[in-house]
Amino acid sequence: MDISRFKKLPILGIIRGVEPEAIEPLVDAVISSGLETIEIAMNSRKADELIRRAVKASNKKLMIGAGTVMNLEILKVSLDAGATFIVTPTLVSDVVGYCVKNVIPVFPGALTPTEIYAAWSAGATMVKVFPSNFFGPSYMKEVKGPFNNIELLACGGVNAKNIRTFFSNGASAVAFGASIFRKSWIDDGNFKKIERSIRELISRKL
Repeated sequence: MDISRFKKLPILGIIRGVEPEAIEPLVDAVISSGLETIEIAMNSRKADELIRRAVKASNKKLMIGAGTVMNLEILKVSLDAGATFIVTPTLVSDVVGYCVKNVIPVFPGALTPTEIYAAWSAGATMVKVFPSNFFGPSYMKEVKGPFNNIELLACGGVNAKNIRTFFSNGASAVAFGASIFRKSWIDDGNFKKIERSIRELISRKL
């Protein structure tokens, strides 16, 4: 993962629980929308296959990572499949330690100030504030008071109406998932709607 590239468009799409045959049209929709970074949740069925297929389909146009990485075994599977960055829902010390040692961008999850500081001190590339929808954008501003040097990625409840507020309140990046990668849209093959929704999200940030 090229962090400098990600920071130019700091929006992360989270794909979870899709069938392998949906990956190629999803990847095409993401590329067409202008988004450059996605993660595939490792608690999805055949997650390693999803990553491999996404990497091949994107042809280096996307930065593809693995999410919900809860232990070193899952981490190895993720990296072997082609993931170039790692996301965890909480601070998983051995996973973060391995990533830091091997210069792999890692985004551990945290919520409280204590958890956020611990994740950053462990070597997080950014700390994923999750679930950020419970406290909203104003929580970012409060946290950035004492932790102005800590980079935060808001995850949970980010949408076209509030994305700009998350950024203006101190988020360095944001993530979205099922609000746009909706199962009903995917099942119906409505990938154009997914593309338009991502495009709208990006336009509201700019």
